Amino acid sequence: MPNTHLLIGAGAHKLIALHGWFGHAHGWGPFTRHLNGRDFSYAFMDQRGYGGMRGQGGPYTVEQIAQDALALADQLGWRRFSLIGHSMGGSAIQQVLVAAPERVRALVAITPVSAAGVPFDEQGWQLFTAAGHDVQARRTIIDFTTGSRLTGTWLDAMAASTQQQSDDEAVAGYLGSWAKTAFVDKIQGQKLPVLVLPGEHDPALGEAACRATWMQHYPNAQLRVLANAGHYPMDETPVILATWVEQFLAGVPA
Repeated sequence: MPNTHLLIGAGAHKLIALHGWFGHAHGWGPFTRHLNGRDFSYAFMDQRGYGGMRGQGGPYTVEQIAQDALALADQLGWRRFSLIGHSMGGSAIQQVLVAAPERVRALVAITPVSAAGVPFDEQGWQLFTAAGHDVQARRTIIDFTTGSRLTGTWLDAMAASTQQQSDDEAVAGYLGSWAKTAFVDKIQGQKLPVLVLPGEHDPALGEAACRATWMQHYPNAQLRVLANAGHYPMDETPVILATWVEQFLAGVPA
């Protein structure tokens, strides 16, 4: 059986969306309410250990996420499709490209992890490692990656959601895969359309990080900075996010 997923729309342009480290298929916030279901079909997939896939076991790697996404596409009858990846999902969508480049029309990368992984200092690594089992560490990370500027009510809700919608062993297990896996050599020469969307207030995976990685890795990439957003633009600026994503997708060749 394919991974659990949320389907939105019935349009000709098919997309698979892969969530971030603290996300799940139903955890894309208000963003999903603003999508064009006439022209696009979206499948928001639960990674192993998240949402409807809790309790199913691993392996907890970005490579496995990619294989599960391809299996979902097969189940849906989607031969070619575009991909959306948020954060950790940014690494995973590139692993789909590595595994099946002929099936991928375009990539949309939202505050994304690159194919180079993510560098950490010792203090940062300890905090992210603690997040595998500590909901307060997750709240601290969410606060930091959105610029330490958002209401505690939202931060509390986000932290509670990740605690309720993920297995601790999955959160802990994926960390090394998305942070420490570098596979830039495997994406060399790819010329497909790519849209990179960093948030203005994301101190970790913001514009500078994306220009140093994604914009170097993909010669046809476009970058647009989401003003007034940090690491979670699907919550922070959902309408403009949906607008820019679909403006880009509308111009992708069939």
